[in-house]
Amino acid sequence: MTAREDSPARSGRDRLREDKRALRRRLLDARKARLDDDRAAATAALTRHALALAEGVEGPVCCYLPVGPEPGAAGSGSSTVPDALLAAGHEVLAPIVPVEPGPLDWTRYEGPDALVAGPLGVREPGGPRLGTGAIAGAGLVLVPALAVDLRGHRIGRGGGYYDRTLPAVPSSTPLAVLLHDDELIDLVPAGEHDVTVAQVIVPTRGSVVLRNND
Repeated sequence: MTAREDSPARSGRDRLREDKRALRRRLLDARKARLDDDRAAATAALTRHALALAEGVEGPVCCYLPVGPEPGAAGSGSSTVPDALLAAGHEVLAPIVPVEPGPLDWTRYEGPDALVAGPLGVREPGGPRLGTGAIAGAGLVLVPALAVDLRGHRIGRGGGYYDRTLPAVPSSTPLAVLLHDDELIDLVPAGEHDVTVAQVIVPTRGSVVLRNND
């Protein structure tokens, strides 16, 4: 392929990357601007919805560990979503980010006191690694995002870890993204390798099934 033939495709990829960067900046700024009371109320509602979705599932719940302004993080008088799942008797598996780009590894989450400093500067459970395939045996998978659109396109922080991980989740396994209400948006810029999701959980509406099979 000549440079001239490759130029339109490369230009399209560059535009997609810039569109995603711009959207990420707006979404991150909006999260940082949220009031503490709003975050706490959102976490309390998301916790109720996540517990309802997890009720009766067989197998562990794979769930990210939310921090700061992320949906599901601890607020005033509230625990995190994974802590609430743990308290309700669920086995919770937390993701371990690999040093090199690739699918996420998993380990059992035993609560915040069992977290240790990870190699990438993120606190993570210090227990034995269960392997990247552990997510395939989950009864429920809860994943993070900065936003999701009505067709199920998800935008994260740009590392690509979940795009490499989610194809291992069986289609019969409930999978949902925890969001603030205004993070379910009309359009997320997406490429052919971006993995779609089938539902989101938002504070006011609970679980929302998306139109990604149209």
